[in-house]
Amino acid sequence: MIIDKLSGSKVRFEVLVSKDLFEHALDHAFEEINKDVEIKGFRKGHAPRNIYEAKYGVESLYEEAVNHALQDTYYDTIMENHIEVVAQPKINFDFKSVKRGVDFTYEVIVAVKPEITLGEYKGLQVKKVSDEATESEIAAEIDRELNRNAEMVLKEVGGLETNDTAVFDFSGTVDGTKFEGGTSENYELVIGSNQFIPGFEEQMIGMNTGDAKDVVVTFPAEYHEKTLAGKEAIFAVKLHEIKQRVVPTLTDDFVKDLNLEGITTIAEYQIHVKTNIETGKREQNANKISNSAVEQATNNATFEVPEEMIKEEADRMRENANRQIKQYGVDFDTYLQYMGKTKEEYDKEIDAEALRTIRSQLVIEAIGKQEKIEVSAEEIEAKYLEIIEQYKSQNVTLEQAKASIPVAAITEEVVFRKAIDFIVANVVISE
Repeated sequence: MIIDKLSGSKVRFEVLVSKDLFEHALDHAFEEINKDVEIKGFRKGHAPRNIYEAKYGVESLYEEAVNHALQDTYYDTIMENHIEVVAQPKINFDFKSVKRGVDFTYEVIVAVKPEITLGEYKGLQVKKVSDEATESEIAAEIDRELNRNAEMVLKEVGGLETNDTAVFDFSGTVDGTKFEGGTSENYELVIGSNQFIPGFEEQMIGMNTGDAKDVVVTFPAEYHEKTLAGKEAIFAVKLHEIKQRVVPTLTDDFVKDLNLEGITTIAEYQIHVKTNIETGKREQNANKISNSAVEQATNNATFEVPEEMIKEEADRMRENANRQIKQYGVDFDTYLQYMGKTKEEYDKEIDAEALRTIRSQLVIEAIGKQEKIEVSAEEIEAKYLEIIEQYKSQNVTLEQAKASIPVAAITEEVVFRKAIDFIVANVVISE
């Protein structure tokens, strides 16, 4: 068979449908179509072939027969010629050339996995990154833990200040009339968080528990509620409580309250924090080395990715992103506003990320083949066990995992991971 290579990682080839094969396809078509045919004198679906063809003509079977013949011959052809297709094919042929007892051909144009010319992927230079925890990092992590254990307490002395939490009632009016959303009781507001109209929080500073006052503000000209935009409002405010966020002091008692096994003193806790930071850094740096090496190996390779592969990956990414966005309880437009992106910018980023993902996957696969990486039965079994551990909450058994995931897919995944390990193992760490 002649396979013509086209641009965009596509190929073109012709497939022959022999007259004998087409006759077999006509038999199949008759069996399918005759199930629903009613001819006088015969039970439904039981009319003889010659009676059917005399009434409707053999041509009535052509469409079903052609579809059957094309499906069979197409898949046989790509399997026999080891053509790795990555998209639905475009099939061209002249239906008028279809006749009983005559061979016919059809043309296939389909996107395939690209041929990859690997560049350098051994001895790639990656800059060394320190795994050591600095004193400032240790102090910052301890501060974060102290802040996580902060408590809100009533402020007994002094007035309301920035960073205090005010518990208050408010009732707003514009031109002497209350408006929707302008009234609330026991509302909690962190002063300085800028959640309210500009000037509101500043005017509350200095109030004492039990105080009441009118806060006068002007709605911004671009305020979302157009009937209030640019209007002056008066809010009657009654302050009930002032709360302060109190951060605990690092003491041995605080450390004991954390209930960390074997850790009861500040010194032991500092060592614990240092160890955790360095463990995290080693994992992060290992990922950085891996990502940098794979990126370099990918950039060093030469090949053209079919648009169909990029689109499929981009669609998958969008589907996953949309699922996550829904879990946050927001719609897509709100998400874009939160991210500060337009739909065009979002799509452009997804498409670019899809291309990067596909390119790196193809290069890693190619390196696995180039290095003739093999997989043992033990590694396949370990991968299955890893999968059932991930789905432990769903009580997936080993037998179920093996029944639903083919060994070939598991093998590909293990080779893929081993190829990445091979790239990293050959990295040269530079200072």
